Amino acid sequence: MKLNLTKPLIIFDLETTGLDISRDSIIQISYIKVSPDGSEQRRNYFVNPGRPIPAEVTELTHITNEMVADAPTFKELATTLAAEFKGCDFAGYNSNHYDIPLLAEEFLRAGVNFDFFKCRLIDACAIFKQMEKRNLAAAYKFYCGRDMETDFQAHLANEDTEATYRVLQGQLDKYAPGANEDPEKVLHNNMDELNDFCNKSKKVDFAGRMKYNENGVEVFNFGKYKDQPVIEVLKRDPSYYSWILNGDFALDTKQALTRIRLREQMK
Repeated sequence: MKLNLTKPLIIFDLETTGLDISRDSIIQISYIKVSPDGSEQRRNYFVNPGRPIPAEVTELTHITNEMVADAPTFKELATTLAAEFKGCDFAGYNSNHYDIPLLAEEFLRAGVNFDFFKCRLIDACAIFKQMEKRNLAAAYKFYCGRDMETDFQAHLANEDTEATYRVLQGQLDKYAPGANEDPEKVLHNNMDELNDFCNKSKKVDFAGRMKYNENGVEVFNFGKYKDQPVIEVLKRDPSYYSWILNGDFALDTKQALTRIRLREQMK
């Protein structure tokens, strides 16, 4: 099914040095930019993380230190990517949980403040889990009717990006109005609706250290002040702000907390 777009959509995937958003780095980024007129642009970059790639990552992805030795760093790519991504929505597989937070963190490390909260974030994994409850290979088999290992080499970002694109199209076909008898399994080909469907957990920061409660108030989502309003905590215990800013938290978390604090100070 052709995607019903009102603005360009970036379907992307990352390969990284690990799973720690605050410490690990991108070693490959691949994306397909789909425009509302249906045209597609594909880009694939290897990225020098500035440190050795762990052996287990090389074993999994087949990306070696030699392959990224002459590649640009993310900081060198950041301005180009930000310009390419401006005004776009984003889609990926498990991207709202990991890829978007890490990409946001990499932009901040590079000194580029790209605000993903202004974008609609479509996660094919979230759709899959809520609709069918299952990894990318299983999704590909289910929605595309083929074995992913037959069509692609797994754990390469450009291969996974292509598979994700096909899965997303297959999902919109399968859950189109009138396509099945279950009224609860309906998704409209609409980026606003897909964004809402994929982001039912209202996070304030991408790491989920803060969230919006049922009244739309920012509350902490961890530690001794879990579920307590951020503003009340900062008023009651100002040192907590310094503790987070000096702690091993994602830059995006620190930025979001600072934004809340400054907003209240300006009232």
